[in-house]
Amino acid sequence: MRIAVLGLGLIGGSIALASHARVAAAQVAGYDAAPVAAQAALGRGAIDRAASSVAEALAGADACFCCAPVGALPDLVAEALAAAGPDCVVSDVGSVKRVVAASSADPRFVPGHPVAGAETAGIEHARADLFDGATWYLTPGAEASGVLYERLHRLVAALGASPLAIDPEAHDRLLAAVSHLPHVLANVLVSRVAGIVDAEGEGLPRVGPSFRDATRVAGANPAVWGDIYATNGPAIAAELDAAVASLTEVADALRAGDAEAIAGWGHAARSDRARVLATETVDGPVHELRIVVPNRPGIVAEVALALGRAGVNIADMALAPAADMSSGAMTLSVAGDETAARARELIEELGFPVGVPA
Repeated sequence: MRIAVLGLGLIGGSIALASHARVAAAQVAGYDAAPVAAQAALGRGAIDRAASSVAEALAGADACFCCAPVGALPDLVAEALAAAGPDCVVSDVGSVKRVVAASSADPRFVPGHPVAGAETAGIEHARADLFDGATWYLTPGAEASGVLYERLHRLVAALGASPLAIDPEAHDRLLAAVSHLPHVLANVLVSRVAGIVDAEGEGLPRVGPSFRDATRVAGANPAVWGDIYATNGPAIAAELDAAVASLTEVADALRAGDAEAIAGWGHAARSDRARVLATETVDGPVHELRIVVPNRPGIVAEVALALGRAGVNIADMALAPAADMSSGAMTLSVAGDETAARARELIEELGFPVGVPA
């Protein structure tokens, strides 16, 4: 497997390190606009060669990851596709998907987003285990090649992540709530506390773990997050409006001294948190589901997105075209009895009978 990584910071460097650690006989070429980053990646053994251009990095590549700030991704993806061979899958790692997904209808392009990271940045902080257990969203368009989607799905799983298909718009709404909004709130909270301290004319008091936990991501890489706020602004603003409405309700209850409402709010939050975090676990036996689908563009994306919208994670995927290429068999591995039953139901609703491999 020949892999090109364009952009050798925390995410790109971790992809390179994980590829070497977990993908058999992987050869990784890296390119970064800052030559010092490429040399550092070479020194860490993350890449096998430092390319002097995007085209040089893509030479002979089977897969390519574009790792750059969100605002720079459309141009970088276009440059990668122009240099990539006809059988090379090109993806990105941006945390906002609508803009980059809309930038290209090339069947070789499958946008992606690993939900992994840290407060730190740079190749020096890259880790081979960064993606272990992380969700890695894939947002294939209707034009996406099924064969290349399968390759990317397998590669992402090999890196330690759980690939999950999702619509770009749904992705951006979800990430606005679970990732972007927490960053905004953390920034607001630290500024609020700093303002109080300045107004009181005292040194910063000792803070407890609640403040530290809630503000861990405050001020994270302004260059990267500035792009995220700009490109996903409407979705983040909508979540902020909803959060403000909820906070106003809490403030009203506090002013009124409504002990019952306040207690109910706390109990509901505890229950909601447990329910949300429970969705991150996948238990139970793995079931293989086999379907026969027509050999037409977009069929793999159609099935993957239908399952992804329902929260069904495809643990593994295999494609086998018929001899006459008129149809093909998809074998999907899904963990958990109830999840597999739900997957079967969704696939049959698409009009494809589901069988179990012998």
